[in-house]
Amino acid sequence: MSETPPNTLQYRLDGPEEAPVLILGPSLGTTWHMWDRQVPELAKQWRVFRFDLPGHGGAPAYPAGSVGDLTARLLATLDGLGVQRFGYAGCAFGGAIGMELALRHPERIASLALIAASPRFGTPDEFRQRGVIVRTNGLDPIARSSPDRWFTGGFAAAQPAITEWAVQMVRTTDPGCYIAACEALAAFDVRAELAGVAVPTLVLVGSDDQVTGPAEARTLVASIPDARLAVVPGASHLVPVEQPAAVTDLLVRHFSTAWQPAFDSSTGQMAIPAAPVKPVLPATPPQPAPIAEIAPAVVEPQVTGRPDPYDAGLKVRREVLGDAHVDRALAQADEFSGDFQEFITRYAWGEIWDRPGLDRRSRSCVTLTALVAGGHLEELAFHVRAALRNGLTPGEIKEVLLQAAVYCGVPAANSAFKVAQQIIREETTPTE
Repeated sequence: MSETPPNTLQYRLDGPEEAPVLILGPSLGTTWHMWDRQVPELAKQWRVFRFDLPGHGGAPAYPAGSVGDLTARLLATLDGLGVQRFGYAGCAFGGAIGMELALRHPERIASLALIAASPRFGTPDEFRQRGVIVRTNGLDPIARSSPDRWFTGGFAAAQPAITEWAVQMVRTTDPGCYIAACEALAAFDVRAELAGVAVPTLVLVGSDDQVTGPAEARTLVASIPDARLAVVPGASHLVPVEQPAAVTDLLVRHFSTAWQPAFDSSTGQMAIPAAPVKPVLPATPPQPAPIAEIAPAVVEPQVTGRPDPYDAGLKVRREVLGDAHVDRALAQADEFSGDFQEFITRYAWGEIWDRPGLDRRSRSCVTLTALVAGGHLEELAFHVRAALRNGLTPGEIKEVLLQAAVYCGVPAANSAFKVAQQIIREETTPTE
């Protein structure tokens, strides 16, 4: 067990101290106990390192905003233990950390297993919507629906104790850390980079996984140069829990046979193959180049001024309003309205919303008030959704509209309350 400062992770070690280290990474909403059934066998050959995500399993609630941030915390934890090279197996969110390790820190990882993983987990909108639900209703709706996502129906019915354990595991997670993890997954997308994973990789998936199923697994195998696929029958998303023996056997075989010994422990450097020796050609006297063959120097144009804010604006616009809304607006643009869509993306979103002087919560408060004052109810609906995405609770939105009633007028606020009430119901009602 460990004491956990903010830049590291809560962890547990099992197995012989002198054995090579094998890391097991958890799924969102779980704890290191999801690997309990694998540890006895794995610990015979490896020093098994398990960790909890922030705010999970009683770990300190230091939210992490990205998969890269969590990867950095994991490496800081390992550095503190003197662990330089290791094998890594990760389930779902843990798999995202595994891909980040293989792409950004290939010198650290000897072998990789990706379980119920994907190069992109759903869509950003799906995870931001989940964050809105947790912010409004707490984790109970997510906890109650977790068995449906994690297990097959037959397993959940036959194993009520494990099903209840899963519900309680999610229910006791810190909500702020869960929301931050959702935001991290919303931003995670390494589809274009998978060819850079240069470590032996096992891709393991449950045949009945409806979250990140065989289709996502085949995408990983097709894109990672040295990858093999294993489909576990009769298992859903949390396959290490549902089919522990099969997963254990696959992990033992993979890490026993595909451990890349590329790290030189005596120097702390990666072994880099020497460049091939080129034949030495006979020397010939240098000949002066004819004047006509000397090209004039190419003068590179000097770029001045600020960069075009359009791309930054499009990114902010998507994060605040959602991909579906922005895609619909851009798809409807034609020769008449296209310039206007470009204008608001560049200036409203790239110049104003992206300024550092106010955070997005504050900008949402200002925007809601301005839209109430102007009576722009259709735009108000969009921005109530945006305010929820930006972290305002329904109670805070109510306070903004009450304040607007005083300064913008009761009739305007009355219409605004009707719009906001409907949008909040739609956005915060859990989908079972």
